[in-house]
Amino acid sequence: MAEIKEKPYKWRRDNYRENTKGLLMVNTGDGKGKTTAALGVLVRAAGRGMNCLLIQFMKSKNDRYGEHESLEKLGVEIHTMGDGFTWDTKDPAQDIKTSEETWALCLEKMRSEDYDLVVFDEIVYVLDYKFLDVNRIIAEYKEIRGKQPHLHIIMTGRNASPELIEAADLVTEMKEIKHPFHAGIYAQQGIEF
Repeated sequence: MAEIKEKPYKWRRDNYRENTKGLLMVNTGDGKGKTTAALGVLVRAAGRGMNCLLIQFMKSKNDRYGEHESLEKLGVEIHTMGDGFTWDTKDPAQDIKTSEETWALCLEKMRSEDYDLVVFDEIVYVLDYKFLDVNRIIAEYKEIRGKQPHLHIIMTGRNASPELIEAADLVTEMKEIKHPFHAGIYAQQGIEF
């Protein structure tokens, strides 16, 4: 049987970080799949030996989700920081405080220079609700990117602002065409969480 030759991928070079252009990727839109797509990239990157991080802004820090189980097996660091989804918040001051604390963790982790890919799940919702200022987030991201041009960042959530879209290298809009919720089928384990 012939020996299988492994292709020498660019990411395996010793100077990978020095010769990589990190991307700011935004998954937005009203359709399902924003987080799911980001998780797929995390799985791919972790499979390639990249150091990966997931920070979830709105999912409750008291809950465990299917992605936690899978990603931990791949060595992905996970921080779920939210107070639960706050579509109709009763305490905007608390939501702003939680968002600020979560963004502070994002900055700390990005500045550590320990990661190749970071995912900020649901941050676009936080920006849309004005819990954080989009221009400040972009400015701080650009400052970090200047020192770590290899760093890939994925941000997810509905209603990405024009400023965020302009700053991004890649924007994908998920469009709802049909959703089981409208047929009375609610979120299911293994599919939505």
